[in-house]
Amino acid sequence: MGTTADLRPGAVIIYNGDLHTVLESEHRTPGNLRAFYQVKMRNMKSGKLSENRFRSGESIEFARVERKNYQYLYNDGTNLHFMDNDTYEQIPVEPEKLGVAINFLKENQEAQLAFYDNIVIAVDLPPHVNLLITHTEPGVKGDTATNVLKPATLETGATVNVPLFINEGDMIRVDSKTGTYVERVKE
Repeated sequence: MGTTADLRPGAVIIYNGDLHTVLESEHRTPGNLRAFYQVKMRNMKSGKLSENRFRSGESIEFARVERKNYQYLYNDGTNLHFMDNDTYEQIPVEPEKLGVAINFLKENQEAQLAFYDNIVIAVDLPPHVNLLITHTEPGVKGDTATNVLKPATLETGATVNVPLFINEGDMIRVDSKTGTYVERVKE
């Protein structure tokens, strides 16, 4: 158990019987009213965002979540298989645990698995991943307008909008949370 003063972004709490990740927590003291915490959180099971007010000093049940690095091995059609780098133990994980990030997951990539009561509740990729462009239309010479984007297919099969100067065979860095192009990478 903890109090509202312990609410920090990234903390996992048990609220209405479900696990929620705290995204934002703001302490407010409106005039002559009692102080409260306005908390923005995401349900880890459904992925839905919600906001709630907690009275200042109110008891909150925090969940003890363990995080450990794993290596992604393969997809067998129903589950994704990850391997513990220390013990070589393999763990199957449902694809729904990754959300949008599944589009940027490639074999032998590192990922962080979050466990609650020895059950995988979330899979987090690194903030940015480097991926190869397998198909994109070539840019037209002289077409140099700023902020013009074109679709490009990545080695994982995902499609990302990239600037005109990006060609097939280029390596780019992609934000794994939003799925947006960050920069071209030289290897």
